[in-house]
Amino acid sequence: MSVPVRQEVIARAHVVVIKVGTNVLADATGRLDRHRIQSLADQLQRVRVGGRKVVLVTSGAIGAGVGKLGLGKRPTDLSQLQACAAVGQSALMQLYQESLSPHGIHTAQILLTAGDFDNRARYLNTRNTIRTLFEYNALPIINENDTVSVAEIKFGDNDHLAAMVTNLLRAPLLVLLTNVDGLYSDDPRTNPDASLLAIVPNIDQSVTDLAATTTSSLGTGGMPSKLRAARLATAAGESVIMANGSVDGILDQVFSGEPVGTLFLPHGQDVPAWKRWLGFTARTRGTLRVDAGAKRALIEQGKSLLPVGVIAVDGDFGKGDVVSIRDETGSEIARGLCNYSSEDASRLLGKNTEQIVNLLGSASYPELVHRDNLVVVG
Repeated sequence: MSVPVRQEVIARAHVVVIKVGTNVLADATGRLDRHRIQSLADQLQRVRVGGRKVVLVTSGAIGAGVGKLGLGKRPTDLSQLQACAAVGQSALMQLYQESLSPHGIHTAQILLTAGDFDNRARYLNTRNTIRTLFEYNALPIINENDTVSVAEIKFGDNDHLAAMVTNLLRAPLLVLLTNVDGLYSDDPRTNPDASLLAIVPNIDQSVTDLAATTTSSLGTGGMPSKLRAARLATAAGESVIMANGSVDGILDQVFSGEPVGTLFLPHGQDVPAWKRWLGFTARTRGTLRVDAGAKRALIEQGKSLLPVGVIAVDGDFGKGDVVSIRDETGSEIARGLCNYSSEDASRLLGKNTEQIVNLLGSASYPELVHRDNLVVVG
């Protein structure tokens, strides 16, 4: 039953984002594995021959730097990590270029930070650049700019970056290549009876509970980060396939519709480009906590958020910043652009339009967040 579903997913995947993890590209010592990179390049070419537009989100720069510098293991100090990235990034791109050039493919390096997605103009420029590279028949190869990224502007891991690129391009399919076969019903390292889940219709709490809290020796992620990335993409209406990138010919199998890895189906409606940025890309600057009535108005009735339904304001944000809207339990239900600063929003808690006029002298915006600038995400 799963094969026809997979074939349908593959058939509509005219734009594909493929993310490859460090442990897929590097050997146990941290050195880049030329054979694996060449195999990946050959498969990417076969995916492209079918007319698909492909973006590669790659890890490996820090791991490559660890290997080239002979460090033996991944350091923990930020400056050392950034130095490894500076050494390793050029080596990583050189190997990709050498592996892809026999196919006549030009490689295009794009290094990003979370700030490039927060800023609407830079976000759109990134999308336009990638689309132009498609026209030039080049392969965009994206990585986080680890050399300059710090905590405030980091994505956290390249799984998250790949999901954001997927939403940026409205790509129907994200393929996460990792060093495991997919999502299992239990940890296969400790439970020999654990089974691989072929299809996951919805990433809910029961699914996230399956993720083992482990990370790899060279990479930054693990199953929890991959599930967060898959949820980000599927919530916006895209499909995700997680598969073992260490298996020879894995992309050939994926794009032949074979039942490999785990397929995560979309569980949200297709979201317009503007609201993808608002609801799933830009980082929030603060929080508006709402009561049960306001929650119903937002989710069930498609209303704007009025001050009368807000019970708390957290964070320091300005007018026009993106805020998270949460219910009384703290669960996020929506995101939107706030019409008031955090200082003014705090003064307006629980007040109606007439009271706002009396307090501020005017009520240019009767809503804290207008429906046109709001996306339900919970």
